[in-house]
Amino acid sequence: MDEIKTRVLVVEDEASIRRFIALNLNRAGFEVMEAESSEMALEIINEFKPMVAILDVMLPGIDGFTLCSYLRSKSSNMVIIMLTAKGQDTDKISGLEIGADDYMVKPFNPMELIARINANLRKIHNVRKPLEQRLSLLDMEIDKDAQRFYRKGEEIELTPTEFAIMEMFFQNPDKALSRHEILDLVWGKNYFGDIKIVDVNVRRIREKIEDDPSNPKIIETVWGVGYRLRGEK
Repeated sequence: MDEIKTRVLVVEDEASIRRFIALNLNRAGFEVMEAESSEMALEIINEFKPMVAILDVMLPGIDGFTLCSYLRSKSSNMVIIMLTAKGQDTDKISGLEIGADDYMVKPFNPMELIARINANLRKIHNVRKPLEQRLSLLDMEIDKDAQRFYRKGEEIELTPTEFAIMEMFFQNPDKALSRHEILDLVWGKNYFGDIKIVDVNVRRIREKIEDDPSNPKIIETVWGVGYRLRGEK
């Protein structure tokens, strides 16, 4: 039986960059579809059903942010990686805020892009230490098998990265974890991205699960250290 390949959609208007990315992803064993615009991506996405989307921020017509937001609204499990211009920190933060899992700064090494894709896919496929399939803490519950998160009996939709962070916190209740520790536990020790990705994702989670995100009571900030999930009332 042929091995099912991970499908990757590359949306980039510069043909040379798009083809370079596609060539390297094909060589790494991915099934790749290319699109030069968001409009083209939207035409093929329902039939292609990508597991991963690589989106350039600066696209003609519908920009990468808008496409990212749309794709995230349609799927909480799709891995979305944004391609940003060098030094554009606002683009990085904006992409993460609207649902991207990661970003790459141009120019980049294709091997690093492949490593980022695999690191994010591992979060979906749970290639981590064995753990009970259903975990409960306070009024929250995680169903690992179904990749669902609940608070007060109601499901809250999390992205793969957000789910992985909450699962990590559930394994370490009441423990103050530094940003570097969270980066290692969730993204892996070989991840060399910006540590700001931790803060952005925690802020995004708080917006979804806290009663008052401006005064968080579930994921607490430990000043000078990082974050802690409150494990007791």
